Amino acid sequence: MDTFALVVTIAVALGFTYTNGFHDSANAIATSVSTRALTPRAALLMAAVMNLGGAFLGQGVAETVSEGIIATPEGSQGMGILFAALTGAIVWNLITWYFGLPSSSSHALFGGMVGAALAGGTEVIWSGILEKIVIPMFVSPVVGLVAGYLVMVAIMWVFRNANPHKARRGFRMAQTVSAAAMALGHGLQDAQKTMGIVVMALVIADVQQSGDEIPVWVKIACAVMLSLGTYAGGWRIMRTLGRKIIELDPPQGFAAESTGASIMFGSAFLFHAPISTTHVITSAIMGAGASKRVNAVRWGVAKNIVLGWFITMPAAAVVAAASYGVIWLVFG
Repeated sequence: MDTFALVVTIAVALGFTYTNGFHDSANAIATSVSTRALTPRAALLMAAVMNLGGAFLGQGVAETVSEGIIATPEGSQGMGILFAALTGAIVWNLITWYFGLPSSSSHALFGGMVGAALAGGTEVIWSGILEKIVIPMFVSPVVGLVAGYLVMVAIMWVFRNANPHKARRGFRMAQTVSAAAMALGHGLQDAQKTMGIVVMALVIADVQQSGDEIPVWVKIACAVMLSLGTYAGGWRIMRTLGRKIIELDPPQGFAAESTGASIMFGSAFLFHAPISTTHVITSAIMGAGASKRVNAVRWGVAKNIVLGWFITMPAAAVVAAASYGVIWLVFG
């Protein structure tokens, strides 16, 4: 039974990674597609390949997820908690995907972990939640907004005397690089989050003793599932990011993607903080768009997106807690 529970939990974790891929693929490529720097299929293929590569760049984020959010639960109850946490995250991902709302898969996972842990009587490491999730949740969008604005202002100043048509063509080509960097950062951040969950499941099942090591097969499985999900595409969310917030031009797209990629790499390597790629790129798009005129950004759409950010964790937590209750009634 324990082996069966482990296999099912890992399968659901990989399923979450797949939904993460098609839910968040828009993060890396929406701006490039909307500015016609890349065709949709070429952009998705590039993003899938770069996601795969990014998954192998580190493991600091995975260690934070596996050891810094909730205490590792034990036995069959512990496996039930992980299963419920993943269920909460997947359900919320599907709901927000259906409505085209670019919410955070990362915060859906964290909310699911907290909700399931509270329902199952497992300790929640509130200091880790505050330092690694809540503070970055507020700081990273602000940094993305300000940095996106400043990068775009710098671009406008540097190229103020350039031929507009040549500059746009050049930035359209440069977006291939900036979109690839975004996809690499997405792989670095989001594949590791599932790695952390799988490692926690292996520790609960006594397959390994601690969460310090990530088996190679876990890295490969999570990376491949994220890439497959990315290639499946998230067209609903892509339209929101690429068109509904602001009509992006190639320089703005490059500024937003460069900003987002830099923040994701910095947070992963310097702080091991599992930030939301959705929050970062959305705020960077807003900042880059506001550099020309503030009313260029459709702030009503932006308001709905920000509202989605705030309700994601509690909503996923409620679904996860309810899922754990069902598991307890059926198998408890």
